[in-house]
Amino acid sequence: MFNLENLKKTDPTIAGLIQKEIQRQRDGFELIASENIASEAVIEAMGTPLTNKYSEGYPGKRYYGGNQVIDEVESLAIARAKELFGAEHANVQPNSGSQANQAAYMAFAAPGDTIMAMDLAHGGHLTHGSPVNASGKLYKFVHYGVRRDTERIDMDEVRSMAREHRPKIIVAGYTAYPRHLDFAAFRAIADEIGAVFVVDMAHFAGLVAAKLHPDPVPYADVITSTTHKTLRGPRGGMILAKAAHAKAVDSAVFPGLQGGPLDHVIAAKAVCFAEALQPSFVDYQRQVLANAQKLAQTLSAADIRPATGGTDNHLLLLDLSKYLTGKEAEKHLEDIGLSVNKNMIPFDPRKPFDPSGLRIGTPAITTRGLKENDTAELGRIIASVIKTPTEAVKEQARLEIKKLSAKFPLPY
Repeated sequence: MFNLENLKKTDPTIAGLIQKEIQRQRDGFELIASENIASEAVIEAMGTPLTNKYSEGYPGKRYYGGNQVIDEVESLAIARAKELFGAEHANVQPNSGSQANQAAYMAFAAPGDTIMAMDLAHGGHLTHGSPVNASGKLYKFVHYGVRRDTERIDMDEVRSMAREHRPKIIVAGYTAYPRHLDFAAFRAIADEIGAVFVVDMAHFAGLVAAKLHPDPVPYADVITSTTHKTLRGPRGGMILAKAAHAKAVDSAVFPGLQGGPLDHVIAAKAVCFAEALQPSFVDYQRQVLANAQKLAQTLSAADIRPATGGTDNHLLLLDLSKYLTGKEAEKHLEDIGLSVNKNMIPFDPRKPFDPSGLRIGTPAITTRGLKENDTAELGRIIASVIKTPTEAVKEQARLEIKKLSAKFPLPY
């Protein structure tokens, strides 16, 4: 339980809302693939007077005085990130994965240059060149997608497009793609045309850290990531890079994009890296994968189709077109205490805000302690509501979710 006594006196309204949100998380389950549950240690590190310090620059090269301790904190976070991923260089200052991606583009491309990445409608990310995002406004993006028959990335198409468009940067990464990426094949294509190869591992960073996922570090020039999804740390970003690219990356983050970094969050990143270096973290990631497989099997058996037929990672992309829309499913599941998000499926005939699919993931429920049998029960409840979203079915599901969540309390 967090001590909110001072906050209750100063701003009881905000204190009440925080307590309300904590209770919401306790009473249900987070199944959004990009969410997790940070440890008390991570959250404690964020709520410290480190937030008072302004520290433009990098350790040993600050523009303001009084950064001796902050230098130690950031240097420790850098060292732990490098150790965790076996990287030559790490920058822990990006405030988000989106800003990490911006920095990677800025480091190696000029406005108007061509960059190639995965299509948002096929599982890519907003910052991979969507026309409504700064990335799509500043750079000329071309997008590869998945095959209609397999719903998997077509590397022949990637190679053909790279030869045709000659992008400065090739990006591999996703927000809603349930399969592994072929980093060696991407690297070969980048080398063939002289492009910089960037991997956005925001979603699968924790799996990479646990060595339960193909490792992009030997292949990529630059790797961007968040620290809060499968890595289970604070909300924030980071960049890993080959030593040869360190200066370009660091200059893009500061002074290119950001001013003073969030030192309290950098401290929390250091904590999460330390947690991820523990053997228990590998066990946790194994369970994340096992739960995702069980969820895929349970929903498939209930005639709810996972795109690509299953998953290699922590997430599932469900095709709900036989039953209802993703928007409707999101609302029905929220009504019973399950947080999910609507999502387009490849070649979706519907619009992004009312798509045919649903994206669900297992990092947060695994942190809560659910194992395969519990996940199967969750999958059965999900299927019942999607297929028959009546009030009677939802009421029964609501009771079952409340009972299940009580068995797996939050760590706070």
